[in-house]
Amino acid sequence: MSEPEVNYARAFEELQAIVTEIELGQITVDILSEKVKRASELITICKTKLSSTEEDVNQILKELEG
Repeated sequence: MSEPEVNYARAFEELQAIVTEIELGQITVDILSEKVKRASELITICKTKLSSTEEDVNQILKELEG
């Protein structure tokens, strides 16, 4: 079974938690790589959702102008 889609708010929240753990030194070297990989995935999710939202808003604005 595949992992359910993560929405922007959840991805951002999880990313903030990872950053906090790293900043506070709460992540061991053994799991640091794992957390960095997950952070990279979350950043991609956030960027994709922001880009998609920007495209949607621009399309709506064009339709309103037309």
